[in-house]
Amino acid sequence: MDPFIEAAIEEARIGQVEGGIPIGSVLVHRGRIIGRGHNRRVQRGSAILHAEMDALENAGRQPASVYREAVLYTTLSPCAMCSGAILLYGIPKVVIGENQTFLGEEALLESRGVEVLVMQEATCVRLMREFIARNPGLWNEDIGVV
Repeated sequence: MDPFIEAAIEEARIGQVEGGIPIGSVLVHRGRIIGRGHNRRVQRGSAILHAEMDALENAGRQPASVYREAVLYTTLSPCAMCSGAILLYGIPKVVIGENQTFLGEEALLESRGVEVLVMQEATCVRLMREFIARNPGLWNEDIGVV
């Protein structure tokens, strides 16, 4: 397994242990993780702390050149908000653990020149399917359905 998707899965598991939604993300620049994060909406009472947003926040303020050479790894297909951040900062590549449980804005990213690679990693699928089965209301809230 790709070590960076493994790191994103580690983040997802941390979020799950904390009582949150098991989605994780890492921001990688030149083969090194510069930001890690997981969905913290529940833990922090946040409206915006999806895993990708948390990883970007934890990477700290970076020059545009870093973002333009970075790869964002995420266990789940990025939503409209997270895709907007990817586009805003010019991140050229996104590696997605899975998009079977949720299909985000992959078409938008691709239409704007972002390389999107979907791995369909079994661990990512299992984490989300189990979580959604146990917590459908919380999941719907996270994706803006309720």
